[in-house]
Amino acid sequence: MTQKEVNQLAYDIVACAIEVHTQLGAGLLESVYETCFCHELKIRGFKVRHQMSIPVHYKGLDLDAELRLDVLVNDLVVVELKSVENMIPLFDAQILTYMKLLQKPKGLLINFNTANITKSLKPFVNEYFAALPKE
Repeated sequence: MTQKEVNQLAYDIVACAIEVHTQLGAGLLESVYETCFCHELKIRGFKVRHQMSIPVHYKGLDLDAELRLDVLVNDLVVVELKSVENMIPLFDAQILTYMKLLQKPKGLLINFNTANITKSLKPFVNEYFAALPKE
């Protein structure tokens, strides 16, 4: 896997989010967007896991801390969905922590409660992404 391939996957994931937003518009519950988004990803051939439990490794133990990830695509890209009026820094910290705990290279924070989904979208990368070859 390369950085270029991960970025292309993220681009394709965003296209699915745009399609859902175009079809539904803003103002619905996050759970509605998640259901439609996962369906859109699946019909485009992506491997999707949603509402998956994230184990917390703490002092040599795997603890069930009830962390739930919204969506993981192709076992590479963490997607955190929101349907909120205002994005807050806590959401950034949340997705970065999920990426770290799962050791995934890329994350997308997507807010469906907006007029233009691409303007509120936030991509994230970490040390796992940096370790991948560029091409």
